[in-house]
Amino acid sequence: MEIHQLKTFVAVAREGSITRASERLYLSQPAVSAHIKAMEDTLGLVLFERTPRGMRLTPEGQSLLVKAERTLDAHRELLAEASLIKGRLTGTLRIGAGGDASTKALGQLLSGMAERYPEVEVTLHHDSSLEILDGILNERLDAGFYNEAGDPDDRLTRLEVAHFGIYLAAPAGLVAGAQPPDWPALAKLPWICPASNTCCGQAAEQLFDSHRIRPQRIISIDRENVTRTLIAGGVGVGLLHAGAAREAQRCGEVDLICEVQQHVRVLFAHRANRDQDPLLSAARSILQTG
Repeated sequence: MEIHQLKTFVAVAREGSITRASERLYLSQPAVSAHIKAMEDTLGLVLFERTPRGMRLTPEGQSLLVKAERTLDAHRELLAEASLIKGRLTGTLRIGAGGDASTKALGQLLSGMAERYPEVEVTLHHDSSLEILDGILNERLDAGFYNEAGDPDDRLTRLEVAHFGIYLAAPAGLVAGAQPPDWPALAKLPWICPASNTCCGQAAEQLFDSHRIRPQRIISIDRENVTRTLIAGGVGVGLLHAGAAREAQRCGEVDLICEVQQHVRVLFAHRANRDQDPLLSAARSILQTG
């Protein structure tokens, strides 16, 4: 059995689809199907059930998945260790990055890797925090930067690299500067904020609960630059990270109503079962010494 067949097996198991697995692996769909069939023939087991919704692991396939993942982890570590023995670190590090809050740490990581490990190729993937987290857990990414939202996941090793506050902002001159804010009046305005499973979305939900309000209209946007533009344009009130909020205030675009949250963590994370991976150890070392 070949390593590439194990990679295909794990990708199909995680994606639940030949099509999505082929996109993730940069293989044709017939090649993915051929890898699965070759594994099933070699093992004498049926690994997947073909359903109208995609590929579902059989009990036998489910039993083998964990061992297949461990085998791939060991293979990666072996290659990385061989590079160290040769006196240099090589390989590819797939890093996810989302938003502006991680920009400084990302720059530190990229410059540090280029200086210390010039033979390591770093590829960047920009997306939302939720997509980056999903990419790490499903190993489309080796590691990534994302804004903390929700409870810690014990499948991850995490390192705080930055933090920021969150402000509620309104178009300049729209809301009277009363303190405390008139929450029932604010609830009548459109609110611009992302889904409730993001850091700003959770902050918004906590605000609604604590003041017993529910906006009549919520515009779901998960791009801070778009949120800032809409608030400045008079569309409604919304949540901005502290840096963007203060800059928009200085530019006369918005009024800041209140600070909603003081400390949201920006995390660098990877799967905990890869703690000994030399590439990820090098990345953590650079971030910790910066």
